[in-house]
Amino acid sequence: TWLMNSVIVSLATTAGVLLLASLAGYGFARLDFPGRRLLFVAVLLGLAIPEQAVIIGRHQLFGAVSLHNTYAALVLPGLAMPFGVFLMTQYFRAIPKEIDEAALLDGASRPQVFWRILLPLTIPAQATLGIFTFFHAWNDYWWPLISATDKDMQTLTVGIAATQMNFAQTEGLGFLMAQAVFAGVPTLLVYLVFQKYLVRAVAGAAGQ
Repeated sequence: TWLMNSVIVSLATTAGVLLLASLAGYGFARLDFPGRRLLFVAVLLGLAIPEQAVIIGRHQLFGAVSLHNTYAALVLPGLAMPFGVFLMTQYFRAIPKEIDEAALLDGASRPQVFWRILLPLTIPAQATLGIFTFFHAWNDYWWPLISATDKDMQTLTVGIAATQMNFAQTEGLGFLMAQAVFAGVPTLLVYLVFQKYLVRAVAGAAGQ
């Protein structure tokens, strides 16, 4: 159950961040609208706000709408990732605007330009952002510990920590170490599968 919860939360958070960050990055990089620079600065200021500073307000907010002990409570906070918006904005800006203009002249709409032309060009950046987001969601301990008070809604990190605290003497260190290794296998597999995109994105950023 803990493993399934971690998989659902991590995959849902990663998918949500990739979608929102890609749309926001395209908007900031390609669209001209009032207050764009000010709004972008406000998003970047989110990088300077630690999670600990908003944890009480977040807990009260989710408690007021009765979302604790749900997947929504575990996923929604992770969707606010200013780093993802910044990364995708910079990657979209590096793509020549002539590509957009040529597609628009051929009769493509803005959504078609985004989904069919520009988005496939950002796969290395999306893979990099996806890896970091998945790792962050998979390893998150504090917020699931606070929000998921029901044992059936706990993630793997919280469950293993509870096992270490409650059953370390009875289960033995070998069992606990096996749990820790088991919990780390999915992150290793994700990195091995997507590492080529990560290297390509870093190389592209260095070249720009």
